[in-house]
Amino acid sequence: MHTNLVLLLLAQSIVTAGTVLVIAVGGIIGVTLAPAPWLATLPPSLMVVGTALAIMPATWLSRRLGRRRALASAGFASACGPLLAALALALDSFWLFCAATTLFGVQLAFAQQYRFAAAESVDESAAARAIAFVLVGSIGGALVGPAIASSLAIPIWDVPWLGAFLAVACLNLSAGVLLLGLRVQEAVVLPGASSEGRTVSQLLGSPRFLIAMLTGLVAQGMMAFIMTATPVSMHVIDGHDLASTASVIRAHVLAMYLPSLVSALLVGWLGVRLLLWIGVLALAATLVVGLQGHAWLHYWWALVLLGVGWNFLFVGGTSLLVASYAPEEKFRAQALNDFTVFTCSALASLLAGSVVTQVGWSAVLWGASPFLVLIALALVWLAVRDRADDQPTGQVAG
Repeated sequence: MHTNLVLLLLAQSIVTAGTVLVIAVGGIIGVTLAPAPWLATLPPSLMVVGTALAIMPATWLSRRLGRRRALASAGFASACGPLLAALALALDSFWLFCAATTLFGVQLAFAQQYRFAAAESVDESAAARAIAFVLVGSIGGALVGPAIASSLAIPIWDVPWLGAFLAVACLNLSAGVLLLGLRVQEAVVLPGASSEGRTVSQLLGSPRFLIAMLTGLVAQGMMAFIMTATPVSMHVIDGHDLASTASVIRAHVLAMYLPSLVSALLVGWLGVRLLLWIGVLALAATLVVGLQGHAWLHYWWALVLLGVGWNFLFVGGTSLLVASYAPEEKFRAQALNDFTVFTCSALASLLAGSVVTQVGWSAVLWGASPFLVLIALALVWLAVRDRADDQPTGQVAG
């Protein structure tokens, strides 16, 4: 089972490298190719849309084929995204590039299954550590992605970033090879087999499941909204050079995954609830720092705090999630969670482009604040509810 975790870690690193490449240069390429300025962030936003659209098919294939075959097949097929992006750049086609980034999102939807495969490869008590271990793989992707973006930005046949997307296509093929080595013990559900466990409405009626899903929604929604706007705000509006912009994105992605080295331990020491509150505070600090100005240091600290807050909410929320459903409910619960989270994230990412180009960076940050209020109220409600459940029978709360 430890071999599974290593393979998933390596695959996570590869997926992250391609994702970071799109985040770093997608909006900048959009400015060059888009027919209107407000469409500049559409390519990276469509990556999130592609994730939301593919969550249900990815879960269905994992259920029907088993995680190994589904994830390995997706790994090989994921080379299509960067190859199509390279073709779009060669043809100067904005809409073809949008289609390519949507395919990157499909790959990302299958990558969401990695953390569940990790949790199912170990005992339940070690699930949080397994999830965090796989997320550590993204550190490599956070370093490789910006390196590819900057070092392979030199035009090939007069086409900037052509080499970068071709390199990512090769990496994606290697992820397919790695995932063929997975050995996950699971029962593949055959067509026509009866489904057991709670219905969708019953899952949504479970406070623990609902809070776990809401946690992921806030973490992913805020991250997508602010991160999508950052390259355009920095490079296009504020005039920071590409290297400075890439360094902020690299720091952000590192901050998203470096805490995974300790977040699983923090779950054991502090508990999931306190870890979630620390994540909320980090996201609040993101808004405060980002509103102080438009210098490189303001962007850097804001995006680092955004990454840390995302990690604590994501790891804590996933730990709550895998403990909130029975084994026979896992595919339904996972699909419901990820579809809801990434649909809301896609809407936030799509909105970010219009907000940053037409209103500005400060409006992006103020626009993210309702997410924080929502999760804070939800965590307070859960704490109050659990305290009431712990109240001895017959005792009246004072």
